[in-house]
Amino acid sequence: MEPRNVRVLVVDDQGGIRQLLQEILRSEDYDVKLASNGYEALGVIEGFNPHIIVIDMKMPGMNGLEVIREIKSRDIGHGVFIMMTAYGELEIVNEAASLGVKYYINKPFDIGDLLNLIKKIHSPDGSEKLNIS
Repeated sequence: MEPRNVRVLVVDDQGGIRQLLQEILRSEDYDVKLASNGYEALGVIEGFNPHIIVIDMKMPGMNGLEVIREIKSRDIGHGVFIMMTAYGELEIVNEAASLGVKYYINKPFDIGDLLNLIKKIHSPDGSEKLNIS
């Protein structure tokens, strides 16, 4: 599957991280949207229907877990989640796993590692089947 057919939503309250990920992902031909908080993410998801959601766990207002719960309760998105988290947050990781999150990347992260993970998720032999429409 070509990256240009894959929609990625990046949700992080840090503008620098959002901009960096947008630049890198767009340079690889991904269709990228950004959200600076959980409430904004919920609005973007309804119109954008991302295949992959890269989401920070620690955000003011509505944290990443709350966003994931809300997405699932409203049944508004069926994307694959990649959770960005700091080392030592095992309780959060366990709770995210109970919500179906399979992929994690620790902050600070190597941009190459995140890009490789995204490529793995949408590759034909990847572990996820993305519904491209």
